Amino acid sequence: MYQYRPTDTERRFDESPKGSQFTDSQPDHRGAFARDRARVLHSAALRRLADKTQVVGPRDGDTPRTRLTHSLEVAQISRGLGAGLGLDPDLSELAGLCHDIGHPPYGHNGEKALNQVAADCGGFEGNAQTLRILTRLEPKIVSDAGESVGLNLSRAALDAACKYPRTKTNPDGSVNAKYGAYDEDAAILAWLREGHTDQTPAMEAQVMDWCDDIAYSVHDVEDGIVSGRVDLGVLRDLVELAALAAKGARAFGGDPAALIDAAAGLRDLAVVHEAADFDGTLRSYTALKRLTSELVGRYVGVTIGATSGSAQLGRVHGRLIIPEQALAEVTLLKTIAVLYVMDDPGHIARQERQRDRIFRVFDYLTLGAPGALDPLFRGWWEEAETPAQRQRVIVDQIASMTESRLERVARHSADVTTFLA
Repeated sequence: MYQYRPTDTERRFDESPKGSQFTDSQPDHRGAFARDRARVLHSAALRRLADKTQVVGPRDGDTPRTRLTHSLEVAQISRGLGAGLGLDPDLSELAGLCHDIGHPPYGHNGEKALNQVAADCGGFEGNAQTLRILTRLEPKIVSDAGESVGLNLSRAALDAACKYPRTKTNPDGSVNAKYGAYDEDAAILAWLREGHTDQTPAMEAQVMDWCDDIAYSVHDVEDGIVSGRVDLGVLRDLVELAALAAKGARAFGGDPAALIDAAAGLRDLAVVHEAADFDGTLRSYTALKRLTSELVGRYVGVTIGATSGSAQLGRVHGRLIIPEQALAEVTLLKTIAVLYVMDDPGHIARQERQRDRIFRVFDYLTLGAPGALDPLFRGWWEEAETPAQRQRVIVDQIASMTESRLERVARHSADVTTFLA
């Protein structure tokens, strides 16, 4: 087990002990990272992911995967992989729980829309929003100066949740497409990255990132098979497979030829053959569950085997080693899971309606602020000193909404517009 240092468990604000204990209560036996994990698990921001899109919407079908269920799955896989590498299990699980906590309504589609409306305040990025939620927006701890410090997680916990440890703008003025902190949160990023000598993510964050890909590919293929959108027969159709490999390489990176070779590796697996003819019977459901279990174990096991030889692994030490065959298989499965949904004309039309709702709600809250804002955000809006800061508050509120809440506000804004007209 990696030996974490006192600086890893340090928090931005030094909290006082709980003061409402019975006189014969025992001290809290949990370590810092177990407490961090509990804070995330009990947060409203995590619960709201239950009504945020993963690939399909949270109300599509009886048992759709939402951002919440996906995050729980990533957390479970991360815990197992992290423990296998000697990392703290609670810290590894926390990284998985946090990894999508900054996602707005409608997932990546909503992220694009919010990035447009937030142009004058630095843009919007789900990973940077994650840091903002954990360190500012989620109400848990307030400093002596009256400033929210969010969940006040330990340094190692925030580091584990930071997939892209850089701000939007680089020192030379260039801009990153993916980043883990808004420019205004640069000081927080610098604090949590203490001990690093380069921009390599913390070891726990590397584990989380790979487990996100594993969960995304394996479980979303499972959903696609159950819904009838995905047919594993594509692994045997060389023409269709070539087209998918080309799309996958463009969307996720990699060599199309490597993705085609990965299909051969998957075709040779007995569990793939057994799950290919899904018909909704008990036998086919158990075959499908066996497929997901075996594939997760396949990718976790080979990663532990490839990485375990490193001298030291933990936070500021080590790099996760993902074998090329495993990476290619996961990329191909992600392609199958996502592109069959994303290329559907009905899905594209739905995404246009989703973005329009976000635009309308942004206009409504901008015109109606501060009165139209929730009391929590209204306070921050009134404290803001510039138009850009006030715009950021409005973006923060929209990003915090569930999809049901956003749609209610969008309908209300349409009714107000009609009344005023």
